Amino acid sequence: MTKDHLDAAPSDAQKPLLLLVGSGGQVWREYMLRAMATRYRLHLLAPEPPTWQAPYIVAHSSVNTLDVEAMIQVAKGSAESFAGALTYEETRVESAAALATALGLRTSPVEAVRACRDKFAGRELMKAAGVPQAESIAVADFAEARQAAERIGYPVVVKPRALSASNGVMLAPDADSLEAAYQDAGSIWFDEVPTYERSILVEEYLDGPEISVEAVCRDGVVTALFVARKRLGYAPGFEEVGHLVEAADPLLSDPELLKVLQDSHTALGLTDTVTHTELRLTSTGPRIVEINARVGGDRIPYLGGLATGVEIGLVAADLAAGAVPETTASWERAAAVRFLYPEHDLTVDSIDVDRSALPAEVDDVQLLVGPGRELRLPPKDHVRCRYALVVAVGSNEQECEAVLGRAAAAVTVHGTPLT
Repeated sequence: MTKDHLDAAPSDAQKPLLLLVGSGGQVWREYMLRAMATRYRLHLLAPEPPTWQAPYIVAHSSVNTLDVEAMIQVAKGSAESFAGALTYEETRVESAAALATALGLRTSPVEAVRACRDKFAGRELMKAAGVPQAESIAVADFAEARQAAERIGYPVVVKPRALSASNGVMLAPDADSLEAAYQDAGSIWFDEVPTYERSILVEEYLDGPEISVEAVCRDGVVTALFVARKRLGYAPGFEEVGHLVEAADPLLSDPELLKVLQDSHTALGLTDTVTHTELRLTSTGPRIVEINARVGGDRIPYLGGLATGVEIGLVAADLAAGAVPETTASWERAAAVRFLYPEHDLTVDSIDVDRSALPAEVDDVQLLVGPGRELRLPPKDHVRCRYALVVAVGSNEQECEAVLGRAAAAVTVHGTPLT
């Protein structure tokens, strides 16, 4: 483990110093660091030396960010004290909470954060508190999955207990489709994901559109920042192919939704964190799909910043440092992201972007893969088969969708079909 010296410019010397546990990928999280660095100095804890992160940080320590004791030693060995510690990486939320707790910094209890990572443990806490959600049964094998599905009643959703981004989440409309859904849910796993004896969940299917809510929870009080309307595809999976955020979304003032949001956070024991909550707007009202003790992925918080002016990187940093975050919108617009998928499985040869054909309302275009990458459509693979993303800004949903359609047509993938 090595630690680099602080290298803050004199004009930045008075900025509070934060510990940032991990940084994520540049395409997905650079906007977070850019916002944080306007008000805070950042000491990055990460195993690898910084590359793209370098302009936004003042120090780096090479450390295993799942090793809480090692991170505590880094913090205690610093010549300066830290105002806060935070992360936005799903696999680091628990260790970051443990680090902040050990240093006496503002955070949610480790047990509450762990209940967000373990979707079944979270379900049990919310069930005990009467929070409206999907019925859920954790199973260890297919025989138990079949019994659970019969008890809940078809259709059911089969999902991994600890993954994110809808990876491995499959719909089983009937008994004949259950085994394939179970196999798909169990075939996807990633390093650093907790393992459980009962690692698959069989859940009640919730009708209605799916949304997510970015929120800040301070001293246990939840404030909704913005709502994202999900675009789903590739049934029977639930691939998230796009998102839309409108600053004036009426759900932000819907008393029933806000009550469910507050009650769910209270049931889990969350006190101080930014959260990404997924819900279904069912025929019987909003019901919880899951809660994550971090900001959302898929550029959703970035869309929120474009639509409202609320920089969630600053919200998270202010919260960690003990300040009261600014959550009031600066403007009212709409912003949307669309992820581009190949028409069939292929190995990428090249991707062309006709920038002359991009509308002025396009905020960003990012290529997500390079030549040689194999792209296999869901359910063979999931978010890894996206080859690009496009982001648009407009005054409403219709404007954004029109811009995204024209932008998507300007990005072309060329490749060799896979057999």
